[in-house]
Amino acid sequence: MKKEDSILLEDHIKKAKEGKQISFNYLLDTFWNDVYNFQLKKTQDEYEAEDITIQSFSRAFDKINTFKEEYNFKTWLIQISKNIHIDLLRKKNASIQSKTTTQVDDAVYKIIDHNPTPEDKLITEQNLAQLLLYIKQLKPNYQKVINLRYFQELSYKEIADHLNEPINNVKVKLLRARKLLSEIITNAKH
Repeated sequence: MKKEDSILLEDHIKKAKEGKQISFNYLLDTFWNDVYNFQLKKTQDEYEAEDITIQSFSRAFDKINTFKEEYNFKTWLIQISKNIHIDLLRKKNASIQSKTTTQVDDAVYKIIDHNPTPEDKLITEQNLAQLLLYIKQLKPNYQKVINLRYFQELSYKEIADHLNEPINNVKVKLLRARKLLSEIITNAKH
């Protein structure tokens, strides 16, 4: 990693610890493929790899204040991802039906999304019919969170309750869905 990239990464980690949404976006965009590809090799299943990747970022963002700068952030994320995968394998092997906890600790609410991101602006500029066609190009789980957030105007907490998922998973799914939708819209314009 180049020195300026390293400095930028350190800055975004610091800002993420302060709850800055743009830094969470940066970390997700920068490391998504690394974590996803790692899990894809392990699971050999796109949906499972994607689900574990979402959970990995959710847990990492929830525990961002525990990250120590002397470590490599990518390695830290991959380790979280490995642990989640191992936990899932244990649960499968023990054939235990696990239910996601509905308790959310206060740290989750520190990821605040007040300002529209560039992706949000691009999405809102589209006419509705065209936007719906773009949304249909997303995977069903991303279509669902976009629908719940932007068309039904549910809060993160309401979406989490509706999907029976932790609120951080919902936030990561929305970050990812907005990014993918923004890419679809941008590619369609060119």
